[in-house]
Amino acid sequence: MLDRRQQMPEEDLVELKFRLYDGSDIGPIRYSSSSTVAMLKERIISEWPRDKKIVPKVSNDVKLINAGKILENSSTIAQCKSPFGELPAGVITMHVVVQPTLTKTKTGSLPL
Repeated sequence: MLDRRQQMPEEDLVELKFRLYDGSDIGPIRYSSSSTVAMLKERIISEWPRDKKIVPKVSNDVKLINAGKILENSSTIAQCKSPFGELPAGVITMHVVVQPTLTKTKTGSLPL
């Protein structure tokens, strides 16, 4: 089996870790710079520690923040990298905010 570094040129890989709300991390993991934010969110959900009180169920429950900006699902890692991401051998930390989707209640059906 080939190592991931042999499959893709080194410059196309970006090392990311995801900082969760309680200060713990997922990663660091290497991703292709062409990976989308939506792909990262799916990976975060699959790697999410099961012992946390708040657990995202779908990718829309997760917001990724890098350099103070909420990242769009269609953006690639290459598009989201800040100038600080150009540091050699640096791991980029993205912050994860979980906002579970609220189920909407029908108007007028709430008990008074």
